[in-house]
Amino acid sequence: MKMRRGCETRQIMDEADSLDADRVIPHNQVEGRSSKIRNWSGFWLLGLCNNFAYVVMLSAAHDILTKQQSDNSTTPTPPSLDGDFEVRNSSNSTRYDCNPVSTAVVLLADILPSLVIKLSATFYIHHVPYGFRVLFCVGATVTSFLLVSFSTTMSMSILGVVFASMGSGLGELSFLSLTAFFSSDVLEGWGSGTGGAGVAGALMYSALTQAGLSPPDTLLTMLLVPAAMLLSYFLLLAFPPMFPQWRRLREAGPMGRGGAEERRRLMDEREEEEEEEEEEESEQQEKGPREDRANGPLSCTEKMRAIKMILKFVLPLGTVYYAEYFINQGLLELLFFPKSTMTHAEQYRWYQTLYQVGVLVSRSSLRCVKIRNLWALALLQIVNTVFLLSAVYFQFLPAPWLVFIIVLYEGLLGGAAYVNTFYFISKESGDREREYAMAAASVGDTLGIALAALTAFPAHSYFCSL
Repeated sequence: MKMRRGCETRQIMDEADSLDADRVIPHNQVEGRSSKIRNWSGFWLLGLCNNFAYVVMLSAAHDILTKQQSDNSTTPTPPSLDGDFEVRNSSNSTRYDCNPVSTAVVLLADILPSLVIKLSATFYIHHVPYGFRVLFCVGATVTSFLLVSFSTTMSMSILGVVFASMGSGLGELSFLSLTAFFSSDVLEGWGSGTGGAGVAGALMYSALTQAGLSPPDTLLTMLLVPAAMLLSYFLLLAFPPMFPQWRRLREAGPMGRGGAEERRRLMDEREEEEEEEEEEESEQQEKGPREDRANGPLSCTEKMRAIKMILKFVLPLGTVYYAEYFINQGLLELLFFPKSTMTHAEQYRWYQTLYQVGVLVSRSSLRCVKIRNLWALALLQIVNTVFLLSAVYFQFLPAPWLVFIIVLYEGLLGGAAYVNTFYFISKESGDREREYAMAAASVGDTLGIALAALTAFPAHSYFCSL
């Protein structure tokens, strides 16, 4: 029965392709088992590669700032990022072993360009084909690793972080939009891959530097990541028929005599087929966008309707990410335990690594558990923030292992908020608005992170003045 329906659907889609060569017809109804595995794996790798540079830059934040401060206070050094990253700041007289500049500087450089791209994407992104977007992301990531690796000044390092942010921001909104053309289980692959990027990036950076490899050499080894993005996108994904890889999705216009009637017939048949499946299945099938999704661009009214729908998910997501990144870049560098066998830089790296482990676990849990009450996650994350803020001020925690447990839990909350947000947006948005809604919702976590970076500055200044 299903095989016959799949063949009929393929025939319908082939007929539609012949009517309009510029049409994009999502093919999640006709994906075979092998294609589904390829696409799930492809989106997992894309999530991993897209967020990798972003995570590495945050893990290297303490090293970047320490090295640049060391260079500025001593004689000039050769053009590299090597040197003693574990030396404490000689001018530091506070109980927090502060860098002169908060790691929030790196976070701002790592998030603001991404935020600008996501906020402005509505006006231009539909003119840029997906293939060119991916090439830009790869180029930006390569440039980022090279600039930070061979950095000689703070401005050069920050510029490298900016390129990482640009590539990650464009990649996230593009790949989330791309999920609308595939079966919805690829969203699980994407979420798990982005969580894997956190663990792989933070753990690899921490492990390689602690094993004795210099930070610049560590960053150079990570040039394999953008190469993996190219391979996973162009060779692994099984794209829908007539996917506009190198051309923009044009507005659907008149197709000549009889064209509109033929298109309507195909649409009616597709809708009848979907109604039959809904009756046969006891559980709701995760269907992709129907054919009418591409019938012209969204109007302003449709965009506003989509934005109104996603606000109930985006607002708690932004709150969760505001709280957790205020912790990560505003408080964790101040939670230093001098009696530990680990240096300050090592403690900071492992904070970031364990946080990313929590993110990976929760972003990979969508198949097992779904959480629609995102405000509960936001409240729990705020509790974490208040507790760690008190811990920084009163210094009542005896050892770093307690912080390790808290940041692991913090990552679980953040990853759960992310993957559940996009899952429910995908399920509750209309077929026509889904691609736009998924891209627009990606602003939520980015905006929360940017606000966290801005508020981390006064917190850092206050505590380092004590």
